[in-house]
Amino acid sequence: MNKVILIGNVGAEPEVRYFDQDQAVANVRLATTERGYTLANGTKVPDRTDWHNLVFYRRLAKIVEQYVHTGDKIYVDGKIQYRQYDDKKGVQRTTTEVIVDNLELLTPKPTQQQQS
Repeated sequence: MNKVILIGNVGAEPEVRYFDQDQAVANVRLATTERGYTLANGTKVPDRTDWHNLVFYRRLAKIVEQYVHTGDKIYVDGKIQYRQYDDKKGVQRTTTEVIVDNLELLTPKPTQQQQS
């Protein structure tokens, strides 16, 4: 089974592209942080932040374009995919992406009073 669940903060505005008859794909960078702690002997272990590349297709990509912004907290689940590509210098690279199946927006929408 290939299943990934992440909760984190969006690191930058989503990159959305359209192709073939109004079909969309969105790329999002997501930061997940594991909080630091102090060991029994007093040693402090710092926070650890990991960055994830998320890919949204079709309807989810359009929702991301409209509602997801830098700093928003989101929940996603999907599957891991590894992809190879050639960079600008012709060097073959491998990237790890999460192909998102479900999205939940966890950042509350501002109310009318908060907007003014």
